[in-house]
Amino acid sequence: MGAFDGLRALVTGGASGIGLATARLLAAEGARVAVLDLAAEAPAGFPDGFVYVRADIGDDPSVVAAVDGAVAALGGLDVLVNNAGIGAQGGIEDNADEEWRRVLDVNVVGLVRVTRRALPALRASAHGAVVNVGSIAATAGLPQRALYSAGKGAVVALTRAMAADLLPDGVRVNAVNPGTADTPWVGRLLDRAADPSAEYAALAARQPHGRLVAADEVAAAIAYLASPSAASTTGTCLAVDGGMDGLRLRREG
Repeated sequence: MGAFDGLRALVTGGASGIGLATARLLAAEGARVAVLDLAAEAPAGFPDGFVYVRADIGDDPSVVAAVDGAVAALGGLDVLVNNAGIGAQGGIEDNADEEWRRVLDVNVVGLVRVTRRALPALRASAHGAVVNVGSIAATAGLPQRALYSAGKGAVVALTRAMAADLLPDGVRVNAVNPGTADTPWVGRLLDRAADPSAEYAALAARQPHGRLVAADEVAAAIAYLASPSAASTTGTCLAVDGGMDGLRLRREG
């Protein structure tokens, strides 16, 4: 018996990285899984058995069609994982207004679009759960991440507000805040660095456990919060960051 036997899940941004790791884990635990992603079709090597729906979460008609298609294909919905998002670099002076609008529209309003359309199906479930993927950037001041931090901070605040609003409907809402994770997105950032090896070492060293977070570790936290086993947990933001947010280790010497 799996933790998600008989349940149906939709994972946004599920074609790679944390989203794909989450989709795989939920399926391994018995869920029927739909993946929503931006690509026109499922990438090569995509797992068999998943429902794939294409959507740009920055476009509401696209979201409506994709969520409706996923719910119809699954026969309902019990779990929504809001993982899709885009990155941003730079300090407060480095991005024009249009870039601020673009990133916040995807990372914050995109989450709203997907959740809003999924809510009728989630309300009809006996195990309705939403897990939003935030970031360490929401709780720790990171250099050159002003725009990204603003969006992820909004996701954390929105998670708690959604949890309060949806508790009477029997829908739990939580978030996971990963540290810097070993994902294709971070890999692309490293590829653009002047010295990728040095940048990788710096990213690993700033997390107290001394390495990047694995996508599977974040997926395990998401699965816990989404599972019926966490039925008394709502409005929580779970850090999966090697201790980066909460620990203040003493340096030797």
